[in-house]
Parts: sequence; structure tokens; C-alpha cells
Amino acid sequence: MDVFSRTFLPAAAETGLAVQAVSRHVPVFRRCVGAGDATVLVARCGRPDRAAGEYLLLLTHRRLVVTRQTRVLHRLRLHLNAELGELSDVTWSADPHQPAVELAATAIDGVRERFVIRVQHPRQVWQLDALLHHAFRTRLRSSRERVVAAIGDAPTAARGAAFRPVVVH
Repeated sequence: MDVFSRTFLPAAAETGLAVQAVSRHVPVFRRCVGAGDATVLVARCGRPDRAAGEYLLLLTHRRLVVTRQTRVLHRLRLHLNAELGELSDVTWSADPHQPAVELAATAIDGVRERFVIRVQHPRQVWQLDALLHHAFRTRLRSSRERVVAAIGDAPTAARGAAFRPVVVH
């Protein structure tokens, strides 16, 4: 059993989704996510600007995948499939009064995507907030933010250039 298979159903159960509800989406998710990618979050969500259709959001350590199921014919469509590094301006706002979290991100094609994830209990809002923080803030720091100071002397060429006075004639 691969990593995705081991982590998908427990993540879905953690958010209160029934196996029957998510099992139809698994083939679509499998085409988008690698076997070695662990599931962080599976949640039902909606769009604040549209009422038609039902969405299922899958967040892994590498990808964000959203599927849409039409209301009438219950057909599955892939709505969004993006690597986390391809998403820009990712924001979310947790609202414990409505138990919901609104997630917004700009995809690589420039389209701003917004999703509302509703939870059953207000304490789950903060758990979801922590998961999103870990996925988007902790894991996606640029290489400039990850610079670790090296202990030791700078190379002699760099030292000389750094302390050479500038003479203006």
C-alpha cells in the first residue's frame, strides 16, 4: 500500500467525510497526486461566489487538487490541480463564529480561486488553520529565507573586495 492510500482515508475521516462520499473522487485524485505524496487534508468545500456544484479539496505536501461534482448528473470534473509552489498570494481566514475557513490562492494561469471550508465544530477551525499554516507557510519558504549562517572565515577574495575603499576622482 502506497503513502497516498494509507493517508487519504484517515484524513477524510478526520474531517467527518464518509468513505462513500469520497470514494468516487479517488480515481481523479490518483491521476493528479503521486503514490508517495501524503495527504494532509481532505475536505468538502464550496465557492463563495457560486452556488452550483459540490467541491472536494485535497491538500498534500506537494499539491492542491479540487474536484467538482455537478448537482444534477453527479459528474466529476477536475477544477484545480496545482503544485503548492505554483500557487501565489495564498491567504486564508478562519472564522470560528461561522465555523468556516475561507482559502484563496492565485493559480499559475492568474485565476484567483476562493473556497469556503465549513467544519462541524469551532475548535476544528483552528486545527484547519494550523494545517494550512504548515502547508503554505512552513513548507514553502523561499531559499533566501532558509539561509543558514556558516561559521568560518569568508574567502580572501570576498574579504578584500568588501573592505576596499572607493576613491572618486
